[in-house]
Amino acid sequence: MGLNQTLIIIGITCLISYLAWQDRRVMERLIFWSPAIKQGQIERFITHGFIHADGMHLLFNMFTFYFFGAVIEGVYRQFLGGAGFVVFYLGAIVVAMIPSFLQHKDDRNYMSLGASGAVSAVLFAFIFLFPWELLYLFGAIPIPAILFAAGYVWYSLKAHHANNDNINHSAHLYGGLYGIAVTILMEPRLVGRFFQQLFNPGWF
Repeated sequence: MGLNQTLIIIGITCLISYLAWQDRRVMERLIFWSPAIKQGQIERFITHGFIHADGMHLLFNMFTFYFFGAVIEGVYRQFLGGAGFVVFYLGAIVVAMIPSFLQHKDDRNYMSLGASGAVSAVLFAFIFLFPWELLYLFGAIPIPAILFAAGYVWYSLKAHHANNDNINHSAHLYGGLYGIAVTILMEPRLVGRFFQQLFNPGWF
């Protein structure tokens, strides 16, 4: 079976987030900040995904990741000698932030943190594989995954253009897109499976 990579990622993320809360210098060194990246600290493309603003931010991301990560881990472990899921996750952290970097590369006031881009990648990969699986909004309201995805994309686009909060909605969108695109790249036959499921609820 091997080690549970989902739980390991959660453990590492919780530990680093906690350390960053205890020491502001750790937070400042790991957070996504374009001027530092332009000076060569490219590791911030990854490190920002392991720190969070507060306990609720961390809990929401890791709670979501826990429930969908195990399934996607099972899909990706067959690649890259068992490291496929870890590479997929780390890649999502990076790719989800590229548009934000390009948009804010000269903005010294822009910072970003959190695993939301990678969590969105995992979530949307799951939705791509199981479009009619029931997700529970707010932990109580059942909604088919594909309808949740449509609503989530609509909301994220609207919120991104409104730009009136401190949430990086762009990272959510590009993380989700990455999750679907890489899953298709790894196994193109899943496209046909997706449409079979989409037009035949209950087929699988």
